[in-house]
Amino acid sequence: MTPRPLAAHPHHSGTVLAGAIALTAAAAWAAQHAIAATHFGDATRGRLGAVWAVTFVLLMAQTVMYHFDRPHRATPRSARRLADLHVAVLVPVYNEDDGYLRLGLRSLLEQTRLPDSVHVVDDGSTSTEYPEVRAWWLEAARQAGVHTTWRRVANGGKRHAQGHGVRASPQADVYVTLDSDSCLAPNAIAEILIPFRRRSVQSVAGIVLATNHRANLLARITDLWLLTGQLVDRSALSTVGAVLVNSGPLAAYRAGVIRDNLDAYLSETFRGRPVTMSDDSLLTLYALLRGKTVQQPTAVVFSAMPEKFGHLCRMYLRWMRGSTIRSLWRMRYLPLDGVAYWIHLLRWFQVALSTSILVWLLVVEPLKYDNAPDSSFLLIPFLIGWAQGLRYLSIIRSDERIRSRIVTWMLMPLAVVFAWTVLRFMRWYGAATCANTGWGTRQGGAEVSLGGQPATATGDAPSVQGGGEPIGRVDVPFDTGAFPGVFPGQFPSPAYRHPPGPQPESLVETTLELRVHPVPAR
Repeated sequence: MTPRPLAAHPHHSGTVLAGAIALTAAAAWAAQHAIAATHFGDATRGRLGAVWAVTFVLLMAQTVMYHFDRPHRATPRSARRLADLHVAVLVPVYNEDDGYLRLGLRSLLEQTRLPDSVHVVDDGSTSTEYPEVRAWWLEAARQAGVHTTWRRVANGGKRHAQGHGVRASPQADVYVTLDSDSCLAPNAIAEILIPFRRRSVQSVAGIVLATNHRANLLARITDLWLLTGQLVDRSALSTVGAVLVNSGPLAAYRAGVIRDNLDAYLSETFRGRPVTMSDDSLLTLYALLRGKTVQQPTAVVFSAMPEKFGHLCRMYLRWMRGSTIRSLWRMRYLPLDGVAYWIHLLRWFQVALSTSILVWLLVVEPLKYDNAPDSSFLLIPFLIGWAQGLRYLSIIRSDERIRSRIVTWMLMPLAVVFAWTVLRFMRWYGAATCANTGWGTRQGGAEVSLGGQPATATGDAPSVQGGGEPIGRVDVPFDTGAFPGVFPGQFPSPAYRHPPGPQPESLVETTLELRVHPVPAR
């Protein structure tokens, strides 16, 4: 019997908003109490009072913004127009678990709005060639009437795999990008297309939930902070059409955003090195240069989360390195009269502010002034975390009861401690080492599997059976010595290959290079 498809939907409630406001107000009261209880000097007390006031004003503004983020709805007329669009799905695959890959591909055939074409590109996987999954998929897609291609190519990185899919679908109006472990809710494609009814919208982000969220404590906490971040930070940005980073497991773009910038996308460099990470944020930047970028809360995808600490650290470090590179480019290329530029600066201001507060309270005050902070300060991040984490409870899953989600929500203190220690350190470490532009994960095979045992690599990939392109790999040393204990070995970066054909004119900085296709007149 075929298992019931995974599904989820958002539930908006005034109770969530009221609870978030109440908990944030309680955090403000705790901050005031802690400042009064600690033996600061008058000048220090005044400065800290001003800092906390600014912090809570920003928090309340964000709370109001994300609460007003609502799913986009289609009118009958726009629904007919959207139905005529050719939707091409791009699925790059590299050392993926067979179970997750099959689950994700099957979800494409269970959509209420089927894609017009699906392009699977095996990017020279070293652990398997997926013979059973490939045979099943080609036949299942044929029976469903979905045009599909499956290519195995020389390893060139995720972007180059996507590029093969783009070149195979020149007729596409919208590209939907998926990760190879993405399992779509049955209405995901139909929902993610709806914001395109507005011509100003250039890209749409989906909502990512963990498929394996109950595997262990780490997976639960990861699902909690990742989903909360999407429903708080990204939802707030979506209300003003300025989402900065789309979801890797599910995002949609107007075809011109990718097609017109394909050469630039495939040849990105930073300090003379090819960049193989942070692909979703670069595509989102291209979209921002053309119009609005939004999130569709009803477009849900399930994705495998790390189940081991080392895997999570490698993934997050890659995100932070890519985020640093992308931040430099946003400051250089986003227009000053656009809201996205100033929101981006505000985000970095908040990160710097919160880090400075933490260092001041835990280091400067005790060591220089012999003044340990009052224990009331410990309540503040937990209350804020629980306030924002209420958004986690607003997603109803088909595979989980609400009491289980409440248990996960109660784990927010662990997520806060993890974010304020490990993740905060890795954020700054990633910024300092952003020149290390390799991928860093899944080099020896799938790290998460449906059966609980990661796949193992079988060595370098052989040639494609039955003719085709030979498979090759270039191992580039990954800098591991500066972060002992997290990276126990060397991880080869995907081989870099410059795309064929003439390249567009470059915009060159002293440390980075970004090629941007001219924005068409509107």
